[in-house]
Amino acid sequence: MPSSLELAGAEIELVTALSREQRLTRALDEVISNYDFILIDCPPALGILTVNALCFAKEVIVPIQCEYYALEGLGQLVGNVDLVKSNLNPELEISKIVLVMYDSRTKISKQVADEVREYFGERVCNQMIPRSVRLSEAPSYGQPITVFDPTSRGAVAYKELAKEVLNE
Repeated sequence: MPSSLELAGAEIELVTALSREQRLTRALDEVISNYDFILIDCPPALGILTVNALCFAKEVIVPIQCEYYALEGLGQLVGNVDLVKSNLNPELEISKIVLVMYDSRTKISKQVADEVREYFGERVCNQMIPRSVRLSEAPSYGQPITVFDPTSRGAVAYKELAKEVLNE
C-alpha cells in the first residue's frame, strides 16, 4: 500500500488515541497471513507512525548513507530501536545494515563503511548501493529505479541486495 499525504494527518490524530502505538499492528494482524513479507518504509525520526511500525516489525533493515553525520543518526536510531524493544516490542531486532550512497572515490565513504562494519559486523550487507545520478532522478519521474533504468548500476545493486537479504 503506497503512502499518501493523508499520513501527515494521521500523526496528529494518533497523539490522543488510546493504544496509539499498536494501531498499525492491529490493522496488519488482520492481513499478515496473506503475505510472505511486509515492508514498511519509515522516516528516521521517532514519530508516532515510526513507533507504530517498530511495534509491528520483527526486524529492522537500516540504510545508512556513507557520510559522516549519518553515523550520529545511526547511533540515535539504535537507541530508538532499543527503547521500543525494551518497552513495546521485545521481538524487535536490527537485522541488516545497508550502506547506501557509497562513493568509492571518497575517503569518507570508505571510512564510514569500515566503521559501520567494525561495530555491526555480520549484520552489514556485503552489497553496497552506489551514489548514482540515475537513482536520484528516478523518484522525480515517479518510478522505481528498476523501471526507470533497470540496467543502471543502482538498479543492479538493489537487485543484488534483495538476493543477499533473501538468501539469509
